Amino acid sequence: MFWDKAMETISQADLQTLQLKRLRETVERCGQIGFFKDKFRETGVGPDSIKSLEDLQKLPFTRKTDLRAGYPFGFFAVPRREVVRIHTTSGTTGKPTVVGYTRGDLDKWSSLIARNLTMVGLTSDDVFQNMVNYGMFTGGLGFHYGSEKIGMTTIPSATGNTRRQIEMIQDFGVTAIHCTPSYALHLAEAAEEMNADLSALKVGMFGAEPWSDAMRHDLEAKLGVEAFDSYGMSELYGPGVAFECQEHNGLHIWHDSYLVEIIDPKTGEQLGPGERGELVVTPLVKEAMPLVRYRTGDITMLLDDECPCGRGPKLARFTGRSDDMLVIRGINVFPSQIEHVLLEIPEVGNHYMVYVNRVNHMDEMTIDVEVAPGYFKGELADLKNLQNRVVKTLRDVLELRTTVRLVEPGTLPRFEGKAKRVVDQREVF
Repeated sequence: MFWDKAMETISQADLQTLQLKRLRETVERCGQIGFFKDKFRETGVGPDSIKSLEDLQKLPFTRKTDLRAGYPFGFFAVPRREVVRIHTTSGTTGKPTVVGYTRGDLDKWSSLIARNLTMVGLTSDDVFQNMVNYGMFTGGLGFHYGSEKIGMTTIPSATGNTRRQIEMIQDFGVTAIHCTPSYALHLAEAAEEMNADLSALKVGMFGAEPWSDAMRHDLEAKLGVEAFDSYGMSELYGPGVAFECQEHNGLHIWHDSYLVEIIDPKTGEQLGPGERGELVVTPLVKEAMPLVRYRTGDITMLLDDECPCGRGPKLARFTGRSDDMLVIRGINVFPSQIEHVLLEIPEVGNHYMVYVNRVNHMDEMTIDVEVAPGYFKGELADLKNLQNRVVKTLRDVLELRTTVRLVEPGTLPRFEGKAKRVVDQREVF
């Protein structure tokens, strides 16, 4: 067990006192970084300016572009000899973001993940298979050290070789898995084809991409697990920032280690509980790479209901990213909305691709979706009624006309890492 009861159920007054102390310490550490030193000088704000938590709004936002501009070590607040590990983001555009860790950082990070694993009921009696990348991506090593901290038997299977993954689950009596939800669906399909017995599984932890409640029900039905949503980001250590408890009603963020805000992504104005916007996080205990007001780009909202588990305030499940949002003919569309619609229609499968093009100066969205194997009789032409129903359901939810193409089962790409289901081709026209 790794339940930090005193910290996880701390009173609101004591939490605010702790947060204020740690916020001042974080601003002090940020003063060692050239970017923040310049920003504090320009705005006249520094550690002495932080008299209350409301003073957080005096501090500047930090963006991913700022971190990339500091490549490679421009955001380290400690000498490089104190940095014992480096991770990077995927670097999909330009240079990647480099994240450094001191020994203290690694201990704090693994402890946060251990708290998450304990919260969902895992103990040293469990066998854990970690099916994510063990390279520069933080998901692999982050979960690995957290699982070992609570004493679980840990299998670092990483990604790929799905058949072998399934064999290990069977042979080693795996009770808990961690992977992306899209890979979990692929795993379930492969297990069904192999007629594999995965009955020992009881917990599935899924993150790194948004996924809907409809997908949760599908994963639980196909894998026989209780599915938990995991949230993290390399810039904030990695996974372990927030996690679902067994109530499955929002994600608990560890408020002793992270100060959170929800803002309007366009204006930067703070939003209240129940108002959906962009998550902004100030990590409070990072040593090597402290940050203030980091704009994550992730869309969520604060929930103000008290959780029966006794832990602190929660975030709603994430609906996408502000920079993943598609604007189609003036209408905002999140890929998770499309997924939710498709998973509610039993005749279509779990796999789809979204293509956005500009035709005659108009945005057009085309969705390829597989027909579920049990409903495919060999001729797509016979499924016109199903195609029309998918089009109508999408239009009702998105308030947008789309083109839907039904395709045969097993023909769309499968993803072992983050699913890349949206191809926006407008910029090439």
